[in-house]
Amino acid sequence: MRGWIGRLRWLLPAIAAAAALAFLPLPLYAIGPGSAVEVVPLIRVSGHPEHRPGGRLILTTISFRRLTAVGALVAWLDPAWSVVPREELFAPGETEREEERRSRSEMDQSKVDAAAVVLSRLAGYPEEHRPGALVERVTPGCPAARELAPGDVVVEVDGVRIAERRDASRAIRAAAPGEPIRLAARSGGELRRFTLARQRCVPGEPPVIGVVLIENLPFAVRMASGPIGGPSAGLAWALGLYDLLTPGELGGGRVVAATGTIDLEGNVGGVGGIAEKARAAARAGADLFLVPRADLAEARTAGVEGVRLVPVSTFDEAVAALTGGA
Repeated sequence: MRGWIGRLRWLLPAIAAAAALAFLPLPLYAIGPGSAVEVVPLIRVSGHPEHRPGGRLILTTISFRRLTAVGALVAWLDPAWSVVPREELFAPGETEREEERRSRSEMDQSKVDAAAVVLSRLAGYPEEHRPGALVERVTPGCPAARELAPGDVVVEVDGVRIAERRDASRAIRAAAPGEPIRLAARSGGELRRFTLARQRCVPGEPPVIGVVLIENLPFAVRMASGPIGGPSAGLAWALGLYDLLTPGELGGGRVVAATGTIDLEGNVGGVGGIAEKARAAARAGADLFLVPRADLAEARTAGVEGVRLVPVSTFDEAVAALTGGA
């Protein structure tokens, strides 16, 4: 009896330690199908007629969660989920809060780029524009990242009203490195005033505040992304805005899912988690799923049924695929 008691005294701590290790967070994450969100109801414009379509255009997302050893085993056994190392989701040394901030900035930039692409086709943009300089993106680690975000509009630099993008660029470049630059910008309807200075924040580049400016849009466009982050909704935003501003049904009344980044030239780029997004599209009842051409092979590995995968490389290709009866 005493022998068994002695063994138990040795085993119990070992069992407790093993149990603790089983539930200790690992540098692994599970990625699975996320939500499928209708795009057009999230878009509002002011100063241009709207044509609310009757079809459904949806953007798809992924879900991800950090894993323990037990969680990793469960995820590996579930074909709907993939297990990836932390470095696939986070930049080197990036915290979860920093990743969230970066993801939100990428989402905001995707909205700006999507609006610019669509309005260049429909509203004479960038020749037609309102006063101010629109922030397209900011560089992490540079002075502008503390005060500006994609979608903000710079309206004044050192007391001078900004009529167009080059006015702001010239005024910022005119300031010597380290010299205070007084700016005023509109963000979400609020006017903010602050001071920045050009610094060397990009290796090999001259001192900058770290912002890319484009012409302000000719009318207000608002896209409500809520908690969704990242750049992969760019194509969906562009198609949703195009559908809203043009008569008729872009998707012909079908349920159309879309994913892909978009740049100012309308090029559609690849995204992460394409197989999981394909499964999300299938769960939402999509008839078509527009995917970046570079991601087609991986999207096919999802093995979804009833959803036709349509590869595209540009925004114009995507519009043609939908209006041409793809």
